[in-house]
Amino acid sequence: MSDTQNLIENRPPSVASLFLERVAKTPDAEAYRYPVPAASGQGPDDWKSLSWQQAADRVYAIAAGLIDLGVQPEERVALASATRVEWILSDLGVMCAGAATTTVYPQTNADESAYILADSASRVLIAEDAGQLAKAREKRTDLPHLAHVVVIDPSGVEADGADPDGWVLSLTDLEERGRNYLDKHPEAVKERVGAIAKEQLATLIYTSGTTGRPKGVRLPHDNWSYMAKAIAATGLITADDVQYLWLPLAHVFGKVLTSGQIEVGHVTAVDGRVDKIIENLPVVQPTYMAAVPRIFEKVYNGVAAKARAGGGAKYKIFKWAAEVSREYAKVTQDNFRRTGTASAPFGLTTKHKVADVLVYAKLREAFGGRLRAAISGSAALAPDIGYFFSGAGIHILEGYGLTETSAASFVNPGEAYRTGTVGKPLPGTEVRIADDGEILLRGPGIMEGYHGLPEKTAEVLESDGWFHTGDIGELSVDGYLRITDRKKDLIKTSGGKYIAPAEVEGQFKAVCPYVSNILVHGADRNYCTALIALDEAAILGWAEEHGLGGKPYAEVVATPEVGRLVQGYVDRLNEGLQRWQTIKKFRLLPRDLDIEHGELTPSLKLKRPVVEREYKNLIEEMYEGVREG
Repeated sequence: MSDTQNLIENRPPSVASLFLERVAKTPDAEAYRYPVPAASGQGPDDWKSLSWQQAADRVYAIAAGLIDLGVQPEERVALASATRVEWILSDLGVMCAGAATTTVYPQTNADESAYILADSASRVLIAEDAGQLAKAREKRTDLPHLAHVVVIDPSGVEADGADPDGWVLSLTDLEERGRNYLDKHPEAVKERVGAIAKEQLATLIYTSGTTGRPKGVRLPHDNWSYMAKAIAATGLITADDVQYLWLPLAHVFGKVLTSGQIEVGHVTAVDGRVDKIIENLPVVQPTYMAAVPRIFEKVYNGVAAKARAGGGAKYKIFKWAAEVSREYAKVTQDNFRRTGTASAPFGLTTKHKVADVLVYAKLREAFGGRLRAAISGSAALAPDIGYFFSGAGIHILEGYGLTETSAASFVNPGEAYRTGTVGKPLPGTEVRIADDGEILLRGPGIMEGYHGLPEKTAEVLESDGWFHTGDIGELSVDGYLRITDRKKDLIKTSGGKYIAPAEVEGQFKAVCPYVSNILVHGADRNYCTALIALDEAAILGWAEEHGLGGKPYAEVVATPEVGRLVQGYVDRLNEGLQRWQTIKKFRLLPRDLDIEHGELTPSLKLKRPVVEREYKNLIEEMYEGVREG
């Protein structure tokens, strides 16, 4: 048995155990960094740090406080908060109490929050602020299981006559309560951690379904312990790393990043404010970070827009540098695959060095100057955008997984990464492709099942452990996986041709620097159409330069000039597609798609049925007068 297999197979039963080991191993090393806004509200944030021991002191206090509130092993404690250091400390506190965290996105409305709290039978809710508390208060009569709400940031929380029973307390109160409990029972938390069995429930994550109520995915402690060991075994992260963590921790992709960090022991800078990413990167100077493709698309479009605003010469240089970076990435990746050396011909290398001085170095500086790799997941990254960043020295390692597989099932292996693939399976994970092309997975990261839904569980999880992902993919001879589409999203035209819409959409995002979101439609139709939402900042910048300044977004996208602009990019897209894949007509949407209107999931995935339902009139308009079949 190899050392890697040995480490994974002899893993402890829980991340709570790993956390205790980490604290004992490196108590004084820095664990977390977090921002404290300036007292005046003006000026830069002040970043503070917690050592592993300081983090543990708070984690044990939270765990003991929950025990004192009567929380029993496997009982659920819900966590409704944006990404912040207290989210991680609270989650670890829940796990160290032997309980299970129910994650709730802070954007979730009161009705759906109440459904999740009721379905999970959560005993305690840890709420970020007054806004999250208000949702629970509104639905309190529907939540008989909910014994307490703990508020992380109590500012603005008014005492409520309806809470005379101590229903609401602050996180500070909970920690104080926990410290008092530990004075009397000093071994209580360690005893709870020691009693955790690997099959015991650790996390309940509700998938944001495109239709109907979300399903609770049951992830036992062993899933996270396996993830921690398997991520460490890839060698992609080291104890010297600094991770910038901004992804929603209610999502499995954000949550899994906390497990790997505990095993390896590096620093994580935590701040979930998406509008602060650009400002934070030069301050944090991360060596790695994870993101969803939309972030890389926005950066690419932003850089292109800035170059264009700088005048014709600057834009010409950018376009030349972008082509050089793509060519350089393709050549070096291909050479590495064949020879083990990322080399390029002399002429291309010379052009690349010039482009590096003019364009790429500034781009790397914007990411903090030390970024060794970025991990992209949750949706497909357009290969042309991946190649652009790769050639510019920002190495995007695509990975793949689902909530049901504890997030990380595949990841690209460091230097040997291949743009356009999601890499190889994590050590200990098995993969096979079914006859219809569906990806099946088996291993220690697979969920126990859907909470209270045995029939739904049986639909996707076979008795021998194989999980049906619902994704279509291809495996290379040497084990790299390429995702082609969601099984349920594949379009079959009335002419019998199959189309993978995500593939066409990804190609358009690489061609058009103004696009924000695109949905390709064509199921049971005799040609494909598209709904396109433009990036507001990018298109308003273009409008300013073309005599349309001062108009709001909806007016700008309705102009013939913008219609012609986008038609040019659609024509360019169509040149590279098979005839049956081409976009014959499109409509520009009057606003971008967003989470608030339910068109995107919190991880920014497109909810196709919602968008198609909402813009049904525009879709029908594109097929008017056409005889189908």
